[in-house]
Amino acid sequence: MEKKQEKQKKSSILRFYPFTQGFRRNFVLALVTIVISVIASYMTPQVIRVTVDSVINDNPFNLPDFLVGWINAIGGREMLRTHIVICAAISLLFAVIAGLSNYAYRMNLARACEGTVARIRNTLFDHIQKLPYAWHNSHQTGDIIQRCTNDLDLIRNFVNAQLMGCIRVLLLMVVSMVLMFSMNARLSLIVLCFIPLSVGASLVFFIIQGKRFEKADETEGELTAMVQENLTGVRVVRAFGRERFEIDRFNKKNREYTDYWARLGQIMGINWGLGDFLAGLQVLVVLVAGVFFVENGSLTEGEYLAFTAYNSMLVWPTRSLGRLLGELSKTSISATRLFDILDAEEEQDCLDPQEPDIRGDIVFDHVSFHYPDSSTGVLDDVSFTIKAGTTFGILGATGSGKSTLMYLLDRLYDLPEGDGTITVDGVDIRNIKRSHLRKNIGIVLQEPFLFSKTFRESIADGANKEDIETVRHYARLAVIDDAIENFAQGYETPIGERGVTISGGQKQRVAIARMLMQDTPIKVFDDSLSAVDMETDAKIRHSIQENVHGTTILIAHRITTLMNADQIIVLDRGKVVQMGTHQELVEQDGIYKRIFDIQSGKEEAI
Repeated sequence: MEKKQEKQKKSSILRFYPFTQGFRRNFVLALVTIVISVIASYMTPQVIRVTVDSVINDNPFNLPDFLVGWINAIGGREMLRTHIVICAAISLLFAVIAGLSNYAYRMNLARACEGTVARIRNTLFDHIQKLPYAWHNSHQTGDIIQRCTNDLDLIRNFVNAQLMGCIRVLLLMVVSMVLMFSMNARLSLIVLCFIPLSVGASLVFFIIQGKRFEKADETEGELTAMVQENLTGVRVVRAFGRERFEIDRFNKKNREYTDYWARLGQIMGINWGLGDFLAGLQVLVVLVAGVFFVENGSLTEGEYLAFTAYNSMLVWPTRSLGRLLGELSKTSISATRLFDILDAEEEQDCLDPQEPDIRGDIVFDHVSFHYPDSSTGVLDDVSFTIKAGTTFGILGATGSGKSTLMYLLDRLYDLPEGDGTITVDGVDIRNIKRSHLRKNIGIVLQEPFLFSKTFRESIADGANKEDIETVRHYARLAVIDDAIENFAQGYETPIGERGVTISGGQKQRVAIARMLMQDTPIKVFDDSLSAVDMETDAKIRHSIQENVHGTTILIAHRITTLMNADQIIVLDRGKVVQMGTHQELVEQDGIYKRIFDIQSGKEEAI
């Protein structure tokens, strides 16, 4: 299994190939034009060689027969000597061809690269939307953001620069060596001896940099997560005066991140320094050896100029191969981190999911549950029935499993086989299509999340209607209409990220209005009135009771929120310890009566 995973990691870059569909024509055109560009670039030194050796000097034209015939047809050597500007024009022509080819290469590569990366980005976002709630709980948001931005940018840079860069370098090396050997084999062998040295050194640093970069990339993810967490919880930081603590914590992680990159920079510095030394040594040796070969007559002056030009053109690609391998190392790590997300299993429906007409009959039958990362049970043999159209209350201490019941009902967590059943209108929720089930269950959490939209957009979020009258109707049901109208821009007032510009109670009421506007047959209020005062609480409950129909589930710590429910259960450490109406429960000795006495002030009076 480990070998299979290791093999998958090594081939992770190649796994991006399917994302190129629809853009492969552009990649092919980029490849063709880069070949033309390289060949045209390498023709200029050949023009110089012929000009020096066969136009200025009297050496025979060392060219293909058809070119020699063309030169003789237009007047031969004497005509070219008289009009040497023709040689310059030919050189300019090759430069123009190289420039136009390079432009076409860049344009096609940009289209292919941006299209491919856009497809990867869309696939990532779509995939993350379908991942289980448990997966999101086990991964830091900042780290996910870092993977989907920085790591994806590295993939983009690889496709845009390194991928074709590798092809270009290999092409330059092949063409250079072919032309060099055609002029002087012994001098070419000297150049060839330097290539393994440069490539070998690059491979060593490629391996070293890969390990260091992986650690630096992981630390960057942790740093991003820390920043994201602080920006999200800025009010808590300020309220508790934790600025210095958070600054020190950030500085510590930032120093760790900086140290990793500093050590990585040292290795890269040694790599580049060694590369510069080998490149300089190669140029010097070729210059000296070339002069020797010219003196003994085995190399002409024109060939010497062309050879040194090719050697100079070869030095940079050979050196850049190390940089490309280093970038390939970083890209490989980033690709692996991205595929860690893409390989995560999405939520799956059963083979033949049902979409029943949901009215709201709910049955929990001997349900037991514990979270995947915990061996301690959260729910233990919980059973109860909620009849359609009724109001059901759930009371319990923090950690008693109240919210977990609703997570299971909405299939945010899946109930394992053998741990009981949950049915809606007689159908096991495991057999109901997730999207259909969730479309029919509206939930308001204790800490609701509001997006950066206006009041109107936030309340109408996900609803079929967006007209202001419908929005105001549901805002009035949630007793938030008057508060919204008091803002300068009314319903067009931006709420701000996560609703930071409004109070906790206003945020809860906006979330209630948003849920009510979905008009679902099952409505869940998960302690969603905790931040409103008792008077507003009573108004909201009365408004919902009079105007909203369907099955309503109330989870609360406040007895007054639950007392009008048709049935109430009391949870304690994951078990149902009491069940009945408010009147029945206050007449029994137990948790409900003790809480009622405390909240109503009876114990204090006694």
